[in-house]
Amino acid sequence: MNEEKITEEMTAEEQINETEAVISQDSENTAEGQEAQVVPETEADAPEAEVEPSAGAGAPEAEVEPAAEAGAPQPAAEPAAEEESVRGETELKEQTEQRSEPVESMDDYTEEIDASLRRIYPGDVMECTVVAVDETAVSVDLDYYAPGKIIPEEMSADPLFSVFTDVKIGDQFRAVVQQADDGAGNIVLSKKEADKEFSWEKLEQMKEEKTVIEGTVSGITNSGAILYVEGIRGFIPASKLDLKYVEDTNPYLGKPIRVIIAEVDRSKGKLILSAKELLVEAAAEKKLEDMKRLSVGSVMEGTVEKIMDYGAFVDIGNGLSGLLHVSEISEKRIAHPKAVLKNGQKVQVTIIRIENGKISLSMKAAKVAEEEELNEEATEYKSEYVPNNPFADLFKDLKF
Repeated sequence: MNEEKITEEMTAEEQINETEAVISQDSENTAEGQEAQVVPETEADAPEAEVEPSAGAGAPEAEVEPAAEAGAPQPAAEPAAEEESVRGETELKEQTEQRSEPVESMDDYTEEIDASLRRIYPGDVMECTVVAVDETAVSVDLDYYAPGKIIPEEMSADPLFSVFTDVKIGDQFRAVVQQADDGAGNIVLSKKEADKEFSWEKLEQMKEEKTVIEGTVSGITNSGAILYVEGIRGFIPASKLDLKYVEDTNPYLGKPIRVIIAEVDRSKGKLILSAKELLVEAAAEKKLEDMKRLSVGSVMEGTVEKIMDYGAFVDIGNGLSGLLHVSEISEKRIAHPKAVLKNGQKVQVTIIRIENGKISLSMKAAKVAEEEELNEEATEYKSEYVPNNPFADLFKDLKF
């Protein structure tokens, strides 16, 4: 029984070992199959490396280019390669320039678009630039899609105004719209109407700045002359036409004149001009220049132009006059200058003083100077006289 038991135990043990061997074998086979299936993708996809033939027997020898000798000229680049290089550089330059140019957009034309869309109505005031002039109209640019036209009669109220002499290409001014469309696509305007509205502001400024105005007298009256300034009728009183009151204004018609604005009253439509102030200034400047050529002690002839209680004013020429004081009229005491002088009388005077733009004269000094001159002439005559006497030489050295 012991042997049977032992035999049974051995048989059981052998079965266990066989079972373990089988399981072990299956495990190994399974592992080998998995290893065979899992191959790295890089190794599976990679092409087999080409094996270069070794430089053994029978292998062709590699050709070796000879080294360039020192100083040997290099071969020139092929023309096609040069052209391709130049073409590439040109294209690159063009692309760069295109990128640097400003890109226009609709915003750049906003003003032009707005101007084309606005509506024009009669009474609107527009800025005008003269582009053409002929006998029928003055053509103006209005910064608008339609051009403007102004007939000569609506350019100025001045009767002497001429579109050919008073209007130039490029002149700028304001004008009032009279018609938005004359049927030919033109906007009809009037500068004359705009002058009535806007010129007064400029005239007030010209008065403050004492602007000198040059113009031509376009009309005369018994009491003065007419001159248009900025399209507004101005009046020059006869007392302001010259240094003295002008009795006859006819010679001033059509004559050029320089004036300043003396008075501006927009509410009354009054514009007063004056030439006198400018003439006074010019006369004063001329007087100073002429006085520089005078010298104290000079004797000259003058004309009595005005007699006063204290003396007389004498015209000595070149627009200059001096005061002849009553004490310098005569050696004798006189009650009034009229006792000796009268207007228009010619007198000899001497300049005794020039001071602060004033000239002082003297008849007494002139008389003394005249007597001295006569005495000098008499003395010279005596010294030149030689008596025709044979005994004169005998007595010339004797003293009596």
